[in-house]
Amino acid sequence: MLDSNVETFLGADATYADAGIVLFGAPFDSTTSYRPGTRFGSRAIRSESFGLETYSPYQDKDMADISVFDSGDIELSLGSSVLALDAIAARTATILDDGKIPFMTGGEHLVTLGAFREVFKRYPDVHIIHFDAHTDLRQEYLGVELSHACVIRRCHDLTGDGRIHQFGIRSGEREEFRWAAAGHTELHKYNFDGLAETVSKLAGKPVYFTIDLDVLDPSVFPGTGTPEAGGVQFSDLLEAIMTVCGGCRIVGCDVNELAPSLDQSGASTAVACKVVRELLLAIG
Repeated sequence: MLDSNVETFLGADATYADAGIVLFGAPFDSTTSYRPGTRFGSRAIRSESFGLETYSPYQDKDMADISVFDSGDIELSLGSSVLALDAIAARTATILDDGKIPFMTGGEHLVTLGAFREVFKRYPDVHIIHFDAHTDLRQEYLGVELSHACVIRRCHDLTGDGRIHQFGIRSGEREEFRWAAAGHTELHKYNFDGLAETVSKLAGKPVYFTIDLDVLDPSVFPGTGTPEAGGVQFSDLLEAIMTVCGGCRIVGCDVNELAPSLDQSGASTAVACKVVRELLLAIG
């Protein structure tokens, strides 16, 4: 049983016992390689969500129609990736043990590994659908294997080949693209082409869904640590989210890489809030 947070995401006011989805924040950015600030992302998403309505005209659904509990941000050791991942794993384990879907907001993308480790323990046949601008497939980055640049490679250490499906990718080292092309992951460059076919193949299988918000074009979402030109538009991302959630059995998910201080207009935070709302409704 988790205690409720003082401040909650918009409409996430169910009791823990009644909730089917449990939100939690992972405010960690200690391996960020370019511009830091994602440790403040989860708090900003929660606080600024009240600029939205609970109703989604895109899906004709309302947050009042689903049961979501917001357990707040975890207190993480910013000086230790190992301890931070262990704390994320512990929160995820509690949620899974109680038969609920963990929904994490980051934080840098490394936080995915902590949650996914626990999901994998319970669903050893789980697949990952990964939206991102970056491959995140390096074996190490500057000598560190627990890095946001390596997170999907670390997930592959668990799943093996054929279980990771990447979309929107437009940046990475040549070796990463070659490693993926060798059959280790299913990598789709630039956009969501092929997503419907992938979702069809995964029908009925457990899926962990991870969204790095820098999959969006910087003209839509500049408030991130490593912006990459040539990204998708919000409407493309929304359609892709509904495709995944409409056809897959989601057993865990995350939205990460908002750095609110890097967009003083607040527009990036507003986009992140809307993505979280739409993803909650699509799952719920």
